[in-house]
Amino acid sequence: MTRALILAAGQGTRLYPLTHDRPKCLIDLCGRSLLSQQVQALQACGITDIHIVTGYLKEQIEALGFSTSFNSRFHATNMVESVFSAMAFLEQGGDLIIAYGDIVYEPENLARLLACDHEMAIMVDRKWFDLWSLRFENPREDAETLILDNEGYIVELGKKLENYHSAHGQYTGLIKIRNEKVKDFIAFYQNLDREALYDGQNFDTMYLTSFIQRLIDSGWKVKACLVDSGWLEVDSIGDLETYERLQHKGDLERFYKLGEP
Repeated sequence: MTRALILAAGQGTRLYPLTHDRPKCLIDLCGRSLLSQQVQALQACGITDIHIVTGYLKEQIEALGFSTSFNSRFHATNMVESVFSAMAFLEQGGDLIIAYGDIVYEPENLARLLACDHEMAIMVDRKWFDLWSLRFENPREDAETLILDNEGYIVELGKKLENYHSAHGQYTGLIKIRNEKVKDFIAFYQNLDREALYDGQNFDTMYLTSFIQRLIDSGWKVKACLVDSGWLEVDSIGDLETYERLQHKGDLERFYKLGEP
């Protein structure tokens, strides 16, 4: 059975003042919270075992009745710490979906990722440039490298993008790990050097892309599950305003189709 781990510990400071009184995942996008839209997509694909890593204003998520773990150091750590704050859930067995808490995606994209039968797979958006061009004055400033080999496996991700040739797509924050590899995933984390730097970050603040790069460099085969739009990231007030404006004009479906309430 496939399980889902949603990472929702962060404070969402770039969404202030909206996150002054609620976690980032409870911000509304076109009338519904990010979390409710993500849960709807998971359930549409038959995933009901959903666990959420909380941090900032955790009580609001706990009150919704979800199974949760608490990243007590959410103010000083990053996504990797949140993943492994849910160690008991990770160890339960079954294929594992890991999802950022500030994204939404169409069930069809999730279904494609679920059908990707590799030890580890990541949803990668090939049409990212269209979305980034709306979100940023200079899309390259926020985009990161994501380089694929001839078989569609990721060889590099998460680095500063110097030219568009190094962006075969963009990482979306949606990951699948096959059941038999979850223990190895945990062991790899436990064996990392706590004193090392990871793309300039210390162990506590390491980005999840840096952790995945270490997996790849050690021999893991990480498949890119390619999609063409069908998802959104809400990282700032500007993002939210852009998406709401598109929805008002009837153009949001070019990038993401809202599910039925």
